[in-house]
Amino acid sequence: MFTGLIEATGSILSVEERAGTRRITVSAPALASKLKTGDSIAVSGVCLTALDIEPGRFHADLAAETVARTSLTRLAPGSIVNLELPTPAGTPLGGHIVQGHVDSTGTLLALDPVDPAADRSLTDWRLQVEIPEQTRPYLVEKGSFAIEGISLTIARWDGKTATVVIIPHTYAATNLRILQPGAPVNIEADILMKLALQQSRESGFNLTVDYLVANGF
Repeated sequence: MFTGLIEATGSILSVEERAGTRRITVSAPALASKLKTGDSIAVSGVCLTALDIEPGRFHADLAAETVARTSLTRLAPGSIVNLELPTPAGTPLGGHIVQGHVDSTGTLLALDPVDPAADRSLTDWRLQVEIPEQTRPYLVEKGSFAIEGISLTIARWDGKTATVVIIPHTYAATNLRILQPGAPVNIEADILMKLALQQSRESGFNLTVDYLVANGF
């Protein structure tokens, strides 16, 4: 389990096509020393298994399903990725529960400074993402979701486009700063929201935003 609080960014050193898989090599000086073979690590929101760990880097295999369903399909040498290690038991949840199981890839529509005249290192940023139809039922205004593995809160939701406000730290410390409009981004809906919706469908209960707020979602 992850919390969507990015610990470091890494860069892709190589992408190697293999029979039935694609292997990536990730430069991760800040985290590689904490890994051992078989450990899980979230790479831009996708839970992968660290393999063949070397000083400052690790390898991971991408199954065809992972390539097809996530933004990792765009990876190339030099690509910047968000990295997070699993959350140890008993650690405070700073973000929300993130599984590293991507629901769909959205499309980055815009990432603009809230105050264009301000210092770009000090201003907040307004990010807009078009959400695929199959993931839309799980999003609500003021709810949580993950973009590229980053725990974020939906500031505005019109049923198709999610708008979030990015603080300067998140902009500087993640791969959002290098993404361009049109880029695919990994989307993971809040697992609690998915469970609540599933339960309401099975019981016939009418799930509402008021109910979710009253029950701590």
